[in-house]
Amino acid sequence: MTIMDWLPVIGVGILETLYMTLVSTLFAYLIGLPLGLWLVVTNPDGIRPNAAVSHIAGGIVNALRSAPFLILLMALIPLTRIITGTSIGSTAMIPPLVIAAFPFVARMVESSAKEVDRGVIEAALSMGSSPLQVVTKVILPEARPSLITGATIAITTILGYTAMAGVCGAGGLGAIAINYGYYRYQTGIMWVMVILLIVIVQIFQSIGNWLAFRCDRRIR
Repeated sequence: MTIMDWLPVIGVGILETLYMTLVSTLFAYLIGLPLGLWLVVTNPDGIRPNAAVSHIAGGIVNALRSAPFLILLMALIPLTRIITGTSIGSTAMIPPLVIAAFPFVARMVESSAKEVDRGVIEAALSMGSSPLQVVTKVILPEARPSLITGATIAITTILGYTAMAGVCGAGGLGAIAINYGYYRYQTGIMWVMVILLIVIVQIFQSIGNWLAFRCDRRIR
């Protein structure tokens, strides 16, 4: 195949990779963001301590985080078929990507929220703010730069997962690298995919750093 023959294949691979990465990140945050905030609130040092809830939620997060992604991906094939109707393709990879990513996101959110000055939270509580108001009007705005930095890390991590998912029938650049580069011994194609993945990571990282800088009120 000539370079012109490869361009449509690579173009589709990039789109499939971005599709899996961005959609999975969105759903991972829809689950992981409130879960991470819940872990902070119910922590023994939180604004509504609840040891039992905190330990149960933390245990679930730790259990899912400890499972290697490829093993989790294969174990979730029956659930994937129920949700998407198939176990191969880009859409089929989204449920296992979300399940693998949301515990990581929850811990990232928890870490960011814990960086907020305790004095600011105590001041809001002393003025009669409810726990929900403290979370939405104090913790989230104060932790915004750290949350954006964490989201950048989460996106690049999920991007790496999409490449690994190519082993199990996903689309994207990872599948091209494995199917054409590894199985067909076309080392050049494999390295091209690696370089493209690195470029995409750098783009996400640059955007995330810029947004975090823009949102950081401490440097104004």
